[in-house]
Amino acid sequence: MFHDRARIHVAAGRGGDGGLTFRREKHVPKGGPDGGDGGPGGDVVLVADADLRDLSAFRPNQHVKAGRGGNGRGSLKHGASGETAELHVPVGTQVFDDGEHLVADLAHPGARVVAARGGAPGRGNKRFATPTRQTPRFAETGTPGEEL
Repeated sequence: MFHDRARIHVAAGRGGDGGLTFRREKHVPKGGPDGGDGGPGGDVVLVADADLRDLSAFRPNQHVKAGRGGNGRGSLKHGASGETAELHVPVGTQVFDDGEHLVADLAHPGARVVAARGGAPGRGNKRFATPTRQTPRFAETGTPGEEL
């Protein structure tokens, strides 16, 4: 039996910030808020690949980072979703965290496990508008993604 080890650092993407904008049109005297929500951060996913035989593709102490979510914009435009980072590993790979606890066992070809989840997106100022607070001048920031 062949034993192969690789230590990698994975970081999921941060969620995008919500938009803080107001409508400004010629014939609309009091436009109101129209900031869109941010996009979710990208995940780091491990995929079992039957074509691979060992973990030699991973350099020692390699860092893998997923994409950040886009920020919300005016006219209720949502931010783009962060790019997902896929890591192809051989079938039979076992994933451990720092404490040597088994997280996942990729025993079948095509098996997938999310190693780190992306951050949640922030809400735009349109989401906070109510009848009593008609012009909210704040928006949420996106949350950071997981790091393992």
